[in-house]
Amino acid sequence: MEEIRLQKYMAEYGIASRRKCEEYISEGLVKVNGKIVTELGIKVNSKKDIVEYNGKKLENSKKSKKVYILLNKPIGYVTTAKEQFNRQTVLDLIKGINERIVPVGRLDMYTSGALILTNDGDFVYKVTHPKYEIEKTYVATLSGIIQNEAIQKLTNGIEIEDYITKPAKVKILKIDYEKRISQIEITIHEGKNREVRKMCEAVGYKVMALHRSKIGNIDVKDLKIGEWRYLNIKEIEKFSLHL
Repeated sequence: MEEIRLQKYMAEYGIASRRKCEEYISEGLVKVNGKIVTELGIKVNSKKDIVEYNGKKLENSKKSKKVYILLNKPIGYVTTAKEQFNRQTVLDLIKGINERIVPVGRLDMYTSGALILTNDGDFVYKVTHPKYEIEKTYVATLSGIIQNEAIQKLTNGIEIEDYITKPAKVKILKIDYEKRISQIEITIHEGKNREVRKMCEAVGYKVMALHRSKIGNIDVKDLKIGEWRYLNIKEIEKFSLHL
């Protein structure tokens, strides 16, 4: 086996995404051959180097098979592998899995919908990194009657906090004039923290409910809230074509 970067080596064992593994290395949580390393450029060879994370050795015999899971996340669950406030996490919904899986990206606690979990660190990196421009589609229920001017602003990109969003695909799904509620579909590929909520608020509309319906070409229309399934080979291959 040729030498590979330490963060990639860790990601292949399902520890976390490569970016998260870089954080663990910088925090001094990783040892190579008994010594703490904090440099991100270090390379390792599994045949001769001993790597430990958080006091536990990464062994070849324990290397997990790759699994890819699609979850229709309910509201009220946090998207994290570790929870310090004893809240329910998305991992509490996945039963009977021996492999150590992590969420691919995040959905906030009050957003439902499509979430992929896997132990494939390269997959996590590619799906979450902005340069691959993987589209995420959301259905947002808004308070008020949305105007064409607001749709245009969302479509063109709008300033929120300290950056301007990339152009989005936006269409009106439904307007209830009596209840003064609008429902729109919005597709983005950046995925910054609470981006869709902030975008809608920036054009004057509060998000009452938010659901991610699709990641790339993978949707959750056949999964009930809280249910999950494995991605099939065709879905994984089709997804990979976009990476």
